[in-house]
Amino acid sequence: MSYAKPFAFPPYELVCYAVGMLRAFRRILGLVLIMIGSTNAIASAPHVLLLDIHGPIGPATAMDVEKAVTQAEQRQTALLILRLDTPGGLDQAMRRIIRSIMNSGVPVAAYVAPSGARAASAGTYILYAAHIAAMAPATNLGAATPIAVGGLPGTSKGEKNGKSTDDGDMHRKMVNDAVAYIRSLAELRHRNADWAEKAVRQAASLSASQALRSGVIDLIAENTDVLLNRLDGRSITLADGTTRVLHTRNAVVETIERDWRSRLLGMITHPNIAYILLLLGLYGLFFELANPGFVLPGVIGAISLLLALYAMQLLPIDFTGLALILLGIGFMIAEAFAPSFGILGLGGILAFVIGSLMLMDTQAPGFAISLQLILGLALATAAFFILIVGMALKARRRPVVSGASALVGQLARAETDFSEDGTGTIKLMGELWNARCSLPVKRGDKVRILAVHGLTLSVEPVDGNDPVTTKQQELCT
Repeated sequence: MSYAKPFAFPPYELVCYAVGMLRAFRRILGLVLIMIGSTNAIASAPHVLLLDIHGPIGPATAMDVEKAVTQAEQRQTALLILRLDTPGGLDQAMRRIIRSIMNSGVPVAAYVAPSGARAASAGTYILYAAHIAAMAPATNLGAATPIAVGGLPGTSKGEKNGKSTDDGDMHRKMVNDAVAYIRSLAELRHRNADWAEKAVRQAASLSASQALRSGVIDLIAENTDVLLNRLDGRSITLADGTTRVLHTRNAVVETIERDWRSRLLGMITHPNIAYILLLLGLYGLFFELANPGFVLPGVIGAISLLLALYAMQLLPIDFTGLALILLGIGFMIAEAFAPSFGILGLGGILAFVIGSLMLMDTQAPGFAISLQLILGLALATAAFFILIVGMALKARRRPVVSGASALVGQLARAETDFSEDGTGTIKLMGELWNARCSLPVKRGDKVRILAVHGLTLSVEPVDGNDPVTTKQQELCT
């Protein structure tokens, strides 16, 4: 009888096993320490927020910048970067953005990027207002002359002998105000104020390298990482007078995404969209009033009109243009109701187009209504009101062809001799009807329906000389 020996490691195998376990533990400990160190490094790394500003500057852009500044202040980020690529925009929105930058509790850098971008018109003012002004290679800025509103009294009065006779009081006031504004920004940020005035008065522009040599910007950077590395260690004075030293080397950059409200506001405040919403609102209400109880046009029209009015309170609207649009639509409707050989229709189209061109009370880049859209909607509106509504009105004026009212005026044939009390039977469209007549009627005589009283028809005899159409002949037989 044999017994199994207990299991045991030889001494040298036990030592090898212990050494292997020790090495594995050391590797795991090293990985844990690396992860802890990376986490601490990430936590201690400076944080930077980045907001992209592309396209025309409008109310939605101003709201985005205000939110970005508030978010940067709440999170105490090292820097807020506004990456610009804009042709300009509305003066009111630009001033809102500049106020946010001036009162910001964190440093704000305006960075014209990527290569090929520009900071024209309103973008130049924002660049001057920022604590740090930077540009990428192959970018430009300038052309900051305010554009006068067309058609106002006191605008440019033309030229005489090759020289400008008068720029107009209104335009001169706008330019002087803009010059004073941008010079104040330049003096605050210690940038080239003389060139800033030149950019306003003469619409001057500079490339990135020229702007750096002229003292308009602080530096040129190929990308955001290079910008942050070159800004590291700079001192910035904030609105409250405190000085902050930037620590932006190897900073973690977080791009701010626009929320749904900003995207919706940006969409409806686009001049073309606001214009379409306005017309949808007017058309919807017109059809609801023309067809009470249809509901759908009224709902769509009311919603569209409210959105259009909200957008227009944020956009520079010329109410003369709005009145001309309404007048044009009214003329086209009048052409459908009271044809005037096209005079009202053509006048309506002309008023509609002129009003649409005047609707936006500015010539700022990106805030003019598309001419193709105006012409297309003018023609579509004219075609609809003059042709379709006109056809509907003509159809409405046609005689009724169904129901009891359609029987009045039709011809029928007497199936029996009418009795002394004036009653008898007639045949109409293959059906026998009770009839009543004040005159004698013999079987086979033709009669005309005068009125319908329930199931009894009032008739009169038809003289042989009375003209009868082929259709009436078919009906009475």
